Amino acid sequence: MNHNHYTTTAICLHWLMALLLIGLFAVGIYMHDLALSPWKLQIYAWHKWAGVTAFLLVVLRLLWRFSHRPPALPGRSSAFMRRLAQISHATLYLLMVAIPVSGWLMSSAKGFQTVYFGILPIPDLLSKDKSLAELLETVHQSLNFLLIGLVMAHAGASVKHHWLDKDEVLVRMLFQHKS
Repeated sequence: MNHNHYTTTAICLHWLMALLLIGLFAVGIYMHDLALSPWKLQIYAWHKWAGVTAFLLVVLRLLWRFSHRPPALPGRSSAFMRRLAQISHATLYLLMVAIPVSGWLMSSAKGFQTVYFGILPIPDLLSKDKSLAELLETVHQSLNFLLIGLVMAHAGASVKHHWLDKDEVLVRMLFQHKS
C-alpha cells in the first residue's frame, strides 16, 4: 500500500458518506416544518432509511480505517495542526455514529419504530416518552448542526491545504489522483 495516498475504498466511502450526510441534513431541514401528511411520513421514512444506511456505512468506514492506516499529514504541518486534525477527524467519526443513534433513540421515544426499507423492523431502544423525545430531538438537531459546521471546517482545511499550502492533502482524496 502507498502510505501517501488513500485507498480507492477509503475514497469511495469518504465521498459516499459526504453526499449521504449532506443529503440527510438537507432533507432533515426540509421535512422539519412540513405539515402532517402522507408526504411528510414518506420523507421521514426515507430519512430514517438513509440514516440507518449512513450508520452502517460509518461502521464499515471505521473498520476500513482501523485496518488501513490513513496517510500522514505533510511533514511541514505543525504539531498543533496535526493534533487539531486528529481531534477533528475523531469528532467527525463520533458525530457520524452519535447522530443516527440519537435519531433512533428519538424515534423510539416518539413511538415511531423504524422499519428499514419498509421491510426490516429495527427494535425500539426506548419506550414512548414525550418529554424525552423532545429532548432527543434537540440533541439530534444540535449534533447535526455541529456536524455541518465541522464538515465545513474540514472542507475549508482541505482547500487551504490545496491553495495556500500547495500540498497533496486534498488531491489524495480525489479519484483521479495518480503519483
